[in-house]
Amino acid sequence: MSTARLLLLLRGNPMLMRNKLLSAVRRFAAGIDVSPREVRLVIASRRRRGGVPVRVEWLGAAPLAAGAMSGAHLVDRAAVAAALSSLCARWPRRRAMRGMHCAMAVPGGTTAIATFEMPAAGPSARWRGGRPGTIDGLDELEPTMLDEAERLCGLERDALSVDWWAGDCGVVPGAAAGDSAVQARPRVTLAAAPRLHLEARVEVAAAAGIALAAVDGEPSAALRALVYAAEHAPQPARRYAAIWAGYDGVYGWCVSEGAVDASVRFPGGEHADLDLALRTLAENGALDRALVGGDFGLLARVGLTLADIGERLGCGVAPFECAPFCCGGVVPAKPTAWKHDASFAVAFGLALRGVMQ
Repeated sequence: MSTARLLLLLRGNPMLMRNKLLSAVRRFAAGIDVSPREVRLVIASRRRRGGVPVRVEWLGAAPLAAGAMSGAHLVDRAAVAAALSSLCARWPRRRAMRGMHCAMAVPGGTTAIATFEMPAAGPSARWRGGRPGTIDGLDELEPTMLDEAERLCGLERDALSVDWWAGDCGVVPGAAAGDSAVQARPRVTLAAAPRLHLEARVEVAAAAGIALAAVDGEPSAALRALVYAAEHAPQPARRYAAIWAGYDGVYGWCVSEGAVDASVRFPGGEHADLDLALRTLAENGALDRALVGGDFGLLARVGLTLADIGERLGCGVAPFECAPFCCGGVVPAKPTAWKHDASFAVAFGLALRGVMQ
């Protein structure tokens, strides 16, 4: 594996399987979300076997002083590490953190993501079984992926952290239905971010006594949380919108039958205003509902309420919350506010990634 591939760190860390402080029948993971105002931590678990939903074991937040973070930069790393360390110390089973799958996120604005169709020939196109992640010779794509990462980010490869993975398979254009001679081609997704942002987060976590197993993008983590919450609602929706308000913008996705049909971002996307961006999500069919996570204060500053979002999308709207997944878990002394706080979507999505792997 190239040293540039740092977005998925320490894959297969053996310590994650040998931690005697954690249950042998449950997989544990932690999600760490650093925002300009606070550090949030969600610890989740899931039974290793069976279809039992994920359970939130603990969640909490620690404030950050103004100026500790500026944009994606961790300006005062010592302050961020101290806040994270204080959160970990408040979890009753804090000693187990050293062997747990822990993930942190980088802002969406720092990460470039693109998806490519695999070439029709060559060792990298040998695809096994039609499942994501089952492409022979995926590492052979390194020169191509690094070239593309430089083009996307406008930075030299030595300044980038890059990862790529097999994704969903697309039908070859023009293929006739039932044509056994034409196979669906697998696709590869590329993610690239400035190395300095990842290294800063690895350093901060290490100062708090945590070895990160993964660094993910905030929008990806938020989407993972919103989709999981929507699919485990009392009445799961077939087609819905997932909206996340982050400090670098508002992200939205239209999800239909478990797949993302459309996505928008404002600012930074192709739409001139947020209203138009949101309406785009409902262009190709009615939505059953919308689920919204993130900082509602940011939405208020641009004049949007949950009711406004529902009006733009033409459906009912509900806020994201961890409360449905806290049953039976060990939560802090003040669970009421945090369990219903929509800003925990990223931390939950990061923890979710760890327990689902």
